[in-house]
Amino acid sequence: MSARRQAWQFAAALLFFHGSEYVLAAAFHGPRNVTATSLLISKQYVLAMSFAMLEHLTEILIFPEVKEYWFVSNIGLLMVLIGEIIRKLAVITAGRAFTHVIRIYHEDQHQLITHGVYRFMRHPGYSGFLIWAVGTQVCLPLAAVTIDMSK
Repeated sequence: MSARRQAWQFAAALLFFHGSEYVLAAAFHGPRNVTATSLLISKQYVLAMSFAMLEHLTEILIFPEVKEYWFVSNIGLLMVLIGEIIRKLAVITAGRAFTHVIRIYHEDQHQLITHGVYRFMRHPGYSGFLIWAVGTQVCLPLAAVTIDMSK
């Protein structure tokens, strides 16, 4: 039962993250300026998330008992929520100044954001995404981490 819930949490985290990224990017920059790349979706990303789910499904078949450690999955879910909140606060606070494409050169219309969540951390968009991404993987407890080898 926990394994199914973990898989749904993982899928919901992916759908909500990318769906809300699109909505916010489209709201601030217009739908025509939003691409899969600007939403952090690449071939490598899709491959990594697919392998995470494949690993989860394989472990269900081989080590179903490790998927019963619901507290580990809940820690991952908490990380997903915290990361999501931090990132969305960054996007909303920066508004049009927030872009999904890394800028190498200073643009005249760009201004440094120092209020809101940016007052507490320099790169909340990246920090939130990092916490979220690690949390999605913790949602799917690993057999290698949770198997008691002393038996």
